[in-house]
Amino acid sequence: MGRQSDEDSAQFYVDTYDASVPDWPGEPDFYRSMAADAARAGGGVLELACGTGRIAVRLAREGLDVVGLDLSARMLERARKKSAGLTNLRWVEGDMRAFRLERTFALVIVPGHAFHNLTTPGDQVACLACVRRHLAPRGRLVVHLDHQDLAWLGALTSGRGGVFETAEEFTHPVSGNRVRTSRAWWCEPADQAVICQTRWEEIDADGVAIDRWLNQPVRLHCVFRFEMEHLLARESFAVEAIYGDFSRRPLTDASSDMIWVARAEPGEDQSASEG
Repeated sequence: MGRQSDEDSAQFYVDTYDASVPDWPGEPDFYRSMAADAARAGGGVLELACGTGRIAVRLAREGLDVVGLDLSARMLERARKKSAGLTNLRWVEGDMRAFRLERTFALVIVPGHAFHNLTTPGDQVACLACVRRHLAPRGRLVVHLDHQDLAWLGALTSGRGGVFETAEEFTHPVSGNRVRTSRAWWCEPADQAVICQTRWEEIDADGVAIDRWLNQPVRLHCVFRFEMEHLLARESFAVEAIYGDFSRRPLTDASSDMIWVARAEPGEDQSASEG
């Protein structure tokens, strides 16, 4: 069993992303509904950190005007292959902290916990400021966040940190073999950060691990409810709703997710040409 290089591991992640990342319950329908509202308002949809187009491609297939932006050229290459023939879908390689698209949108979405990749207040504010400039008057922003599990975070600081634990399994899209995933997490409370490292093992028909990939540790920021509320207020967003899941149930202590819906109120500068 070989240990792959960083380059091989990065490509493996892209190649297997669609097979390994499932939808959250109710997620596609939620974004379809939000995008339909945007279309009725006469505007398009921008997805930030779109990856391979898990959400963007679906919305484009509904006939919506969609732009997907991501920092990874590899992810976008995969997205373009998936969306061949969709003329209402545009892919842009760019940083969600600093982009300029020369147009506005009725809806901007940041799915899949991608906002957690912004690890400093400066990064978070820069992203929201860019979004604000690219939203049409009264346009909406949707941000999907993890609702922090304090017991889990506490456990990472008291013995569980850095231990690889079994996670999901999925079928390799090319070989058809089973892929077993495990993850190790660390917590740095002073920085409000968690670090994740993922290991994958491909298992053949005899149950033997025939290959292994290990990614570089990924640093994520733990965003808490009122922190997000303050960030949105700082960039002149009005919070329309905070849901605990994609069925639009209220956020409670037991919720595992936070889905924020915020509106860009008129009266502020929203000119994309200044971004």
